[in-house]
Amino acid sequence: MEGNSAIRKMFERGQELAASFGRENVYDFSLGNPMAPVPYEVKNAVISILENQEPQDVHGYMKNAGYDEVREKVAENLNRRFLMSYDKEDIIMTNGAAGGLNVVLRTLLNPGDEVIAFAPFFTEYRAYAENYGGKLSVVPPDTESFQLNLSALPKLLGRRTRAVIINNPNNPSGALYPREQLERLGALLQEAEERYERPIYLICDEPYRELVYDGGVVPYVPGFLRNSIYLYSFSKTLSIPGERIGYLALRKEVDGYEELMPALVIANRCLGFVNAPSLFQRAIAECLDVRTTLDFYDKNRRLLYAELLSLGFDCAKPEGAFYLLVRAPGGDAQAFARAAEEQHIIVVPTDGFGLPGYVRIAYCVPGKVIERSLPAFSALAAALGISGAR
Repeated sequence: MEGNSAIRKMFERGQELAASFGRENVYDFSLGNPMAPVPYEVKNAVISILENQEPQDVHGYMKNAGYDEVREKVAENLNRRFLMSYDKEDIIMTNGAAGGLNVVLRTLLNPGDEVIAFAPFFTEYRAYAENYGGKLSVVPPDTESFQLNLSALPKLLGRRTRAVIINNPNNPSGALYPREQLERLGALLQEAEERYERPIYLICDEPYRELVYDGGVVPYVPGFLRNSIYLYSFSKTLSIPGERIGYLALRKEVDGYEELMPALVIANRCLGFVNAPSLFQRAIAECLDVRTTLDFYDKNRRLLYAELLSLGFDCAKPEGAFYLLVRAPGGDAQAFARAAEEQHIIVVPTDGFGLPGYVRIAYCVPGKVIERSLPAFSALAAALGISGAR
């Protein structure tokens, strides 16, 4: 409970303020809940499946790894897009990326094993590792660029290191990690693997893969780093986070594949997921190339970033995802969040993300919310004495 998500705490506080002052008078940027319209192809797929397929083929049990035909379509999609050679046996359908992360860590970790994450990182990583007796070690952030701080990684790699997690594009910074940097990361991991004579798996957590701006590209890490485990979620791509649908992909060339793959399937079952949701397995199989409206988030990104800069806030421009980091004046993120709350603005301090002194703004909200919030941000800047406030 002490480590409970700051995101959820601020979201609940936003709900309280909305009940007191009216939802239209509260500007809640706490939760990464995608608000872009659900693509019509998803709705059509669900309706068609419910009307035209037998109930036992839609709502019944299946293999714990998921429907074979869905896994085959996922494999074919990855092969076409990234020139891979997956087949259906390399794919496990999961309850989103979060469910997949728990499946992977349950499979990999013995008590006392270590998982490494680069700050800033998604707050739940620590709890996920601790669920299975593991320990999360944190690479300090590079606050100049919010890229991977590779110079600080080697001293954290030890005999008990079992996995490293990367989240690309990153939550909460919106940073995008280029291939050259990821290749350097792979070289460091390979050196450590040779030194300790055991594999160190790179877990690629990529629910924001399709949300990249200005022509940016997210490298497909399993295509060039062998001991990679790939996790994907359709929550952001299709604006369906509550449906809890994603997948895990594992190359046959990965060290220990013959043991890992059946163990991952068993973990999916014994953790209580049993299998990914049946209806949405069927639905996403028809929508693998469908994307949400990127322009919806890009308009919000451009507007909010430009306005906050003009008010004198120190912001990191996002390259992907839908989060914006703002440096807290004086370095006290909690005080910044309290001052924002006075203006009915709900933001999340990023101390729990391994990044003290900043707050995260989730701009995955209707554009009119950002427009209505601008006078409140101006009042916040004035209250904090920030240069540029108007």
